[in-house]
Amino acid sequence: MDPGLAIPILPARDLHETRAFYERLGFATVGWWPDTFGGYAVLTRGDLAMHFYHAPDVQPHANHGQCYWYVADVAALHADAVAAGIPATGTPRVTSIDEKPWGMREFALADPNGNLVRVGQPVRAAPDDRAPRAP
Repeated sequence: MDPGLAIPILPARDLHETRAFYERLGFATVGWWPDTFGGYAVLTRGDLAMHFYHAPDVQPHANHGQCYWYVADVAALHADAVAAGIPATGTPRVTSIDEKPWGMREFALADPNGNLVRVGQPVRAAPDDRAPRAP
């Protein structure tokens, strides 16, 4: 059985600002209903898909929305975020790439709403490294 696909649905205090932010990262807007369905947007970049609902009261510093992008080239996506002018501190922000003890090379991205997106790819294991890896 095909396990399907999970797509995050995250809050956006301003759908226009959110759309502009993700389009700077190379996403395309494939669904745009700012004045219907309570306000909703669908953005994609390759196999990555993000859905946003209008939540005007979301506070970026108190938002706990999160998701994970499992990618083939974490460095390329990080370079795109840096080239888009996303700062290293504040909200929005992009962190540096780190190798994590759980076997992933990751960075974190916070969007203007405070949604946290962790972006990672598996670290290539040495032949004698038998630690489990994420799928």
